[in-house]
Amino acid sequence: MARGGINKAVVQQARQALIARGENPSIDAVRIEMGNTGSKTTIHRYLKELDAQNPSGPLAASSLSEQLARLVAQLAAQLQEEGEARVATAQVQFDAQCEQLQAQLALAQQALAAAHQQHQIQASALEAESEKLASTLSTLQSEQLRSASLNQSLGELQVRLNDKDEQVRSLEDKHRHARDALEHYRAASREQREQEQRRHEAQVQQLQVEQRQLQQGMIVKQEELTRLHRDNERLLGEGRQGVAERKLLNEQLEQRDAQVQGLRSILAQAQGASEEMRRQLDGQAQQLEHKRELCSEQTRQLAFLQGELESRGAALTTCQAQLAAGTLQKGDAN
Repeated sequence: MARGGINKAVVQQARQALIARGENPSIDAVRIEMGNTGSKTTIHRYLKELDAQNPSGPLAASSLSEQLARLVAQLAAQLQEEGEARVATAQVQFDAQCEQLQAQLALAQQALAAAHQQHQIQASALEAESEKLASTLSTLQSEQLRSASLNQSLGELQVRLNDKDEQVRSLEDKHRHARDALEHYRAASREQREQEQRRHEAQVQQLQVEQRQLQQGMIVKQEELTRLHRDNERLLGEGRQGVAERKLLNEQLEQRDAQVQGLRSILAQAQGASEEMRRQLDGQAQQLEHKRELCSEQTRQLAFLQGELESRGAALTTCQAQLAAGTLQKGDAN
């Protein structure tokens, strides 16, 4: 149903005004001419009825040809614009994806270089610790050899001390026997007893002095042995600490190796994703090329249709001219 104030006469008046100005009486143009009132369905129905009333008029045919030509031109322009817009959008997406993949690849390469550098630092530290541990073990072996030598010297001193004790006991026995002898021979020779006693006392003093010297030497050796045992325990502790540190460094190195393997895996995945993205972009480029070919084919078809329309318009004009000539001849004959 038409809106209030819209009827076939109003539509016909707007249509004729547009035709008089040389414009195409389309639905939108007629509606604008009427002040943007009325529904397009009603206007289309009225225009269809008006076109049916004058199907063979030269003005209607000309309007139809111009309308079809403009429609074809609009379709061609719209297709060209849509094709270029899609190509531009695909190109922008392709450039963005390439930049993103290049940035990811650069980050992965930087991470891999940092991991390699850290791995080299850890390897150098491990090598230094290994050299330090080897030096410590060598020192420990030297101290163990020295401790064994001191233990052997201590054993020899102990043997000598035992010999001296035996000598002392033997001298004491002799002293006891001598004292008994002096008891028996006191009356006979006191002077001889005193001489023997002095000689014995001197020997005893000398032996006691030697015994004290040996005891002092043994104390010194025992202190030195104790110190060596402490040094040996300290070196063993340092060796165990070095082994623990080396184990810790090995674990850290294994962790670094695992990180490097993970980074390599990430890099391989990024490279695979880059290859896949490149294949997808190649497919999109092929699709775009196919769409361009379709657009070109459609453009050629539109050009062909436009040529057909122009030839049909020319044929229609010729027919109209022939009809007009025939009408004139009939009028002259009459």
